[in-house]
Formats: sequence, structure tokens, C-alpha cells
Amino acid sequence: MIPCVQKRGSRTVGLVFYLYEPGRCEEHTDPHLVAAWDAFAPDPGRHPDATYADLARLLDQPVDALVPSRRPKQHVWHLSVRNSPEDPLLTDEQWADIARRMVAATGIAPTGDDTACRWAAVRHADDHIHIVATLVREDGRRPRLNNDAARAQAEARLLEAEYGLRQLNPGDGTAANRPTSAERHKAARENRPQTPREELRETVRHAAAGTLNETEFFDRLTAAGLVVHQRVAPSGDLLGYKVALPDDRNHDGEPVFYAGSTLAPDLSLPRIRKRWDTGDPEGVRDASAGSRWPGPAGARRRAATAMWQALLVVDHGTDEEIAARITGVGEVLDALATTSATPTRSELRQAACLFERATRSHTQAVHGHDRALRQAARDLVGSGPVLGGGEDGASTAMVIDMAFFLVTAAVHWHARKNHAQQAAAARQSAEQLRAAYRAAAQHPMAVLRQRGGRLTRPRLLRQAAHLRTAVPELAEQILAEPGWPALAATLTDAEAAGHQPATLLAEATARRELDTADSISDVLVWRLRRAAELPADLEQIPVTRNATSPARALPGHRTETRPDRPRQR
Repeated sequence: MIPCVQKRGSRTVGLVFYLYEPGRCEEHTDPHLVAAWDAFAPDPGRHPDATYADLARLLDQPVDALVPSRRPKQHVWHLSVRNSPEDPLLTDEQWADIARRMVAATGIAPTGDDTACRWAAVRHADDHIHIVATLVREDGRRPRLNNDAARAQAEARLLEAEYGLRQLNPGDGTAANRPTSAERHKAARENRPQTPREELRETVRHAAAGTLNETEFFDRLTAAGLVVHQRVAPSGDLLGYKVALPDDRNHDGEPVFYAGSTLAPDLSLPRIRKRWDTGDPEGVRDASAGSRWPGPAGARRRAATAMWQALLVVDHGTDEEIAARITGVGEVLDALATTSATPTRSELRQAACLFERATRSHTQAVHGHDRALRQAARDLVGSGPVLGGGEDGASTAMVIDMAFFLVTAAVHWHARKNHAQQAAAARQSAEQLRAAYRAAAQHPMAVLRQRGGRLTRPRLLRQAAHLRTAVPELAEQILAEPGWPALAATLTDAEAAGHQPATLLAEATARRELDTADSISDVLVWRLRRAAELPADLEQIPVTRNATSPARALPGHRTETRPDRPRQR
């Protein structure tokens, strides 16, 4: 159940007219009164002799009784209460009870107060009601409406439990503004998949990922096709900005602008500037990570390394440091969403959109600690989009795998801090990342498993011994997984490159997040190939004449596999 306190108005009859009319798309069906301050209040929907003006005049009587100088300019209060699509259909009597509970909880008409404000609840659809009230009590005083929105939300949580409705997580005031009903209806009329507000929020968030200054940020907004207006002080200082979609116009044909702060709290210009005021992130880059792979593959390897480093400190860092890393993960996901290939694009966009809610809480991030992740996001955007195949595609599976575990760590942290909405959003994001990983990893993992299946029994036993030495508590589970041959092939490649397999395994399993993995062997494959700088695209490793011996190609060399051919004389 979602209660939403709307902006206050000055014309009661105008709101009554909207509630009882069919709506622009005939979406209002059978509008009628379900409850009111007076059981004899006129209902223009069910009584032909009653008019909109009659109901509005009665609602306004306490306001009109005051001398004009004492009347509030914005005296119309409006609350909508909407159920989820999967909720059971409620009767008029149940909606009436909900309306009375809401006006009591918000301070409009406390229970037992005979001199409270006048109000009326109109139902014009199966799943919601609108409550209109006038903000002068019968005794001429003003109602106490401090925190009316928060009190409506608290009452909604109680009503959900009592009526068997979908139970939502309690809000904390850090969520972005939801699209209004007018915005949703307009998007439906224009066949838009999203409202302009939602599309702009996503585009601005993607544009901000990894930026270093105002020039770069506004250049990205313009390149994304947005109409951008900057608010400049007389001194020449930039105060803020607003954006619009070029095809979203009002009745006068003008673009409909949204300020950054109205899209999301962290998209205001001052909040975005805080990301830039943390020094040059170039200084925190691990230059060795992914250095053998240029372009998108290298950027994805560096992003995986940055997330691994963040993962290692989430458990024992301060809350402010952890919040900063969660914010940085949001930028990495935004960058991945804008540069991903078709097989993973939809899932990564959804993952980034969902995780956006998890990046904001009342724990303030210390933005010095997200520089490595912000640099990773910058590298991802700067390296350009991937095509989804070869080393780029396999490295995408690697970075998504790491993102999944860092997002899962964010779920655990938010849950410990009782951030219910953020934990739920991060959990949903993790599921989208899981789906994206399956799409990205399907081909490279199949190649790895085939390659592991060609290893001789002595070599498989050797790698199994390394596994039992490094992680005896997980060894038998991993050996029984379908992905064990791929891990055995990876251990063979690491050993051929001069690494100690047991040492790499011990380092790669030093995280509790393995418990959430569908396949522990798959996770270890990507962690080992990243740590040992092994190619992710196994089709680029040449096969030796003796299939029992490990490949000796230098990591990073992109040599095509070709069958042996007889020498031509």
C-alpha cells in the first residue's frame, strides 16, 4: 500500500472535478464517495441531484468562515492511497476504514475529534482512493500536519498486515521521488516504456558515472541527447542544472524540465560535486590489473580488481567507508549498463536501476574511499562498448561475477543496519546480476569445461590434491560440481604460468560470499583467472600437440587455435 501526500492546492472544486470526471484516458470508472467527515455528505457520483460544487462548498465552509486575511492560501490537502496489483480487491467498506485511519493518523481528523477538518474519500478505480481535505478545522484552527507523509506511511504498514496486503519496507526519506499519476498517464498515452522522470534519472546517473568535473558531466548529458539548462548566478558561478527529453513537451510546446535534485537526492549539482572533490582518482589505480589486455577487456579486469579490493574491507570498514564503496559500486554498474553487449544489456540496466536505491541511506559516504571504483567506472566508459565475444565477452562474465558478490555484501550490510528498502533493492539487483552472469558466462565456461575434460587423470588428481590442501572444507563439494573440469583447467593454466595453485585457491576462497554462489567452481575460475592474469577467452589459447601437457602460451597473448596441418613441399 502506497500513500502519497500530493502538493497542496487552492481550489477544492478543481480537485473534486478531477476525482469525479472520467479522466483523460477514461481511467476513472464509477467514481463515488466511500467515506467523509459527515455521513450525509453529497456524493456527485451516486446521487444525480448532487453536484461537484455542492461537495466543494461544504468542504470549504470552515475556510470561508474565516476573514480573508486569516484564510490559508493553499488550503486543499490531497492524499492518494494505492494498493499493489497483486493485492486482493477491497470493498468500499474496507476502503472507508482505510480512509478514516489515514485522516486520523495524519492529523486531518484525529479519532474522537468532533471539530476536526472536513474531508472526503473518493474511489474511482479498484486499487486506490483519493482523500481530499480542507486545512481549517471546524473550530477555526489549523490542523497539526507535521510529518504527515511519514505518519501515512507508518499507518500503511499496519494496514498491510491487517488486510493481508503486500507488505512494503518502511521508508527512510532517502528514496527518489516517484512519478506522479499525471506523469504515468502521460507516459501511457505516448506509449513510453518509462515516464520521462525515470528515463532522465537513469540517463543522468549514467552520465555522472566516473566523471571528473562539470565540463565532462555536462558534455555527457548533451551527448546523451538531453536538453540541458544550467542555472548561473550573476557572478557567473554555476548553481544548478535541469534536464528534459527533447520529445517531452507541455501544452505550450516547451520542454518539460526536471532539476537534478528532483530526479534523485544524490543527482543535485552540489551532491555530484562531492564526488569530484576527492582528489585525482588516477593516483589510486592498480596499473598492473588488466594491463595485458587493452580496451574493454582490460577495463573490466581493472573493475573486477577494484571490486575485489572493496569486498575485502566491507566487513571491517567503518560505516562511512562502506557506504562510499556501495556508492562506487553503483557507478560501476551504471558504467557496465552503458557499455554492455546485447546478451547482458537488459539485465545489467535493471541491476543498475535497482541498485541505485541501495546507494542512498542516512549513513553519509566518505567520498575518498570510492576513488578506485569511480576510476573503474571511468575506465569502463572510456574504453567503449563491448561486442560480447572473445576476451571482452569473457571478461564481462568475470566482472559481473565479482559485482554479484559485492552487491551481496551490500545486502548483508544494509540488513545489519536495518536499511530495509536498501537491502531489498540490493537483493533484487543481485538477482539481475545473476541472470546477466549466466548469459555472459555460458560460452566461455563451456569452452573451459571442454578443455578441462581433456586433461589426463594424473593431472586432474594433481589439481584435486591442490584443492584439498587449500580448502579441505569445500573440496568435496567443488569436486562434485559440473564446473570442476573448468576449475581444473584454470589451475593447470595458473601452474604453467608460474603460480602456486594452492596459494591462489586459499586467497580466492577467503570470503564468506561463496555461500551464495550457484557454483563455487565457477566463482573460483574467475577469481583465479583475474588474480593470475590468465586469459578469460580460452579459445585464444593454443592447444599443444600433447593434450596432457599444460598450455605454455604467455598470459594475454591472443593466438588463434588452429589444427595441425601437414607441411607443404
